[in-house]
Amino acid sequence: MPVSPSSASRKPPRKPAAKPTAQSLKQSRKPTGRSRKPLAYGAGIVAAAALFGYVSYRATAPDSPDSGSTAVADVTADPEAGVYPELAKLARRDAGDKLARGRADAPVVLIEYADFKCGYCAKFARDTEPALVKKYVDNGTLRIEWRNFPIFGAESEAAARASWAAAQQGRFWQFHRAAYAEGVKEKGFGKDRLKALAQQAGVADLDRFQADADGAAAAAAVSKDQEQGYGIGATSTPSFLINGRPIAGAQPARTFTQAIEQAAARATAPADPKGAAK
Repeated sequence: MPVSPSSASRKPPRKPAAKPTAQSLKQSRKPTGRSRKPLAYGAGIVAAAALFGYVSYRATAPDSPDSGSTAVADVTADPEAGVYPELAKLARRDAGDKLARGRADAPVVLIEYADFKCGYCAKFARDTEPALVKKYVDNGTLRIEWRNFPIFGAESEAAARASWAAAQQGRFWQFHRAAYAEGVKEKGFGKDRLKALAQQAGVADLDRFQADADGAAAAAAVSKDQEQGYGIGATSTPSFLINGRPIAGAQPARTFTQAIEQAAARATAPADPKGAAK
């Protein structure tokens, strides 16, 4: 049955016994032995993972008569609906994180799980993210944390490692912009192409870039992000968390602005006597 375009790229089928980063782990020669199971943040993570898996599926399912509804954890009038505290804990808030932008103490953290070969990730990067940066990151409301979530094979993983290598020289977001430019993914992400993108991004030491991209540290960093994505039930790209609220797919800008504004209001609301935000 033909599948019509959606706002997310579905992960190709995988063998049940396959490890999440087989190629990366071979290169690093440091297998983690981890499986794609929900992360152990408490009982709520199981429900959250199930929800994320569902909205990821809906974001890539064939159109149906009611397909006008958004394939997200509903952003309703209730700012607490669809929010999972266990997922909010995944925000690293590390001021030294080279794959993040915005204040470490921003009231709202948007975590993005994405693949450089994903067309819908590119759509979000070009059409939606710049406005969110201008409106919310620049005024200190929002922090964006990137997680490499390569799901389309060897070139996806190579691009993820290259982005990490660019980050080591402070050029992650410049590489991100170059890799998601119109028509880039169609040219592929071979080694020479990735080096050219790094040069375009202003990476100063290309020899170091190549060594970093091929090294065990890059493979381990990508593996860590990827396993986190699988652990919370993400099955498509892009997938997002906004202060613990799952959103799947390159949804309309209003979905993100509404979720960010609700999260900001909730984060800055006075606490009740029991310590819960009103």
